[in-house]
Amino acid sequence: MTIISLKAASDYKPEEQPVRKKVLLVSLFHPELLRGGAQQICYELFEGLKQVPEIEPVLLASVDNKNYPALFKSGARITGFDRREGEFLFLTQDYDYWWHKTSSPAMVEGFAEFLELVRPDVVHFHHFFTFGIDLITLTRRVLPNCRIVFTFHEFMSICAADGQMVRRTDRSLCTQASPVRCHQCFPERTPEQFHVRKMWFQSHFAEVDVFTCPSHFMIEHYVRWGIPREKINRITNGQRMYGDPAALPIADGPKRRFGYFGQLVDNKGVHILLRAVQILRSEGYMDFVVEINGDNLQYASPAVRDEINNFLASEQTLPPDEQIVFNNGGYHVDELPNRMGRVDWCIVPSTWWEIFGLVISEAWMFKRPVICSNVGGPAERIMDGEFGLHFRMGDPRSLSQAIKRACTEDGLWEQLSSRIPSPPSRSEMVAGFLETYQS
Repeated sequence: MTIISLKAASDYKPEEQPVRKKVLLVSLFHPELLRGGAQQICYELFEGLKQVPEIEPVLLASVDNKNYPALFKSGARITGFDRREGEFLFLTQDYDYWWHKTSSPAMVEGFAEFLELVRPDVVHFHHFFTFGIDLITLTRRVLPNCRIVFTFHEFMSICAADGQMVRRTDRSLCTQASPVRCHQCFPERTPEQFHVRKMWFQSHFAEVDVFTCPSHFMIEHYVRWGIPREKINRITNGQRMYGDPAALPIADGPKRRFGYFGQLVDNKGVHILLRAVQILRSEGYMDFVVEINGDNLQYASPAVRDEINNFLASEQTLPPDEQIVFNNGGYHVDELPNRMGRVDWCIVPSTWWEIFGLVISEAWMFKRPVICSNVGGPAERIMDGEFGLHFRMGDPRSLSQAIKRACTEDGLWEQLSSRIPSPPSRSEMVAGFLETYQS
């Protein structure tokens, strides 16, 4: 037995452990509960930060009792999630969708108590929706020395029409908000109400140290709206690789298999794709296949939901050799290699600005060229004719022409596929945010 002298014991000092920076990520929903780009990226960041020894990440994701009432417990405001370390759920209640704040004092108190308990060095909001824009100011009051980061995933602070910046009058893209233009979309609200709404948002955003977004064109929208240019940075959305592209078979001959991946809601434009199919069928061109991969049709408008359901039901009544469109339903990201292996091209027919387009990165992982709307994030990322194709946004005839060209032009797929860049990685995104977290 080794005996340590009293002097030696008194001189002994335990090895100092490095101080870990605690980062609280505030997420709109949890991707395990409701799929969506904002929550998927926030969770990718959470997973990536867990690999950084100097960082201790904590995730707080919202959930609403409409979709998951069983997760709500009497009197509970914030709970753990599925026994996962560092993951918590904010049980949204009494949310005001105009002012974007909770009217429940208990929820505000619960968030303040959570901040006091966790004591993060950085609070990184990936949204205010379902939490409340005023919780940014509350964060500053509870933790005056923390660094507050806010990532924009759409334009909800600018646009009351679900943050899409699509005119409700004629479905055209909106390039700039103003009290009168917003009143035209919501005639039941006065221009003065929109002016006050903007002041409300900007007063809380004044507490943010730095803003980020994943695309250059988005920065310009927010700078025009009033965010100081020096306070907003571009950090790309990155993801882990979901498979090995070399492992996917590439069929010989013409590339006539097209895939749609994403939510089945209005602004994703799957109905535009179905109309393009109808045009090609009416012209007698049927030598191609479209596979629909996605869910959340319940969130589409009644008109678009009915259009999609009616098309798919009608397709099922056709003889097997006349069917073109196949609905594969929703999927988990781990199923992407199998789903991507069934198609040659990916179609992104978004009818709004589409901030980034995660499906583009996922298609690039497997060297699948993308055919996309010619606006916003997709147009910024994809060079038309270089490693993908554009078509006029919202125009099914333009899309039908792009599909037919993809089917019939010799060597086009090989040319575009060979030039596809590597998609942004999770590590690239994590590095960008680590730099942003430095005060």
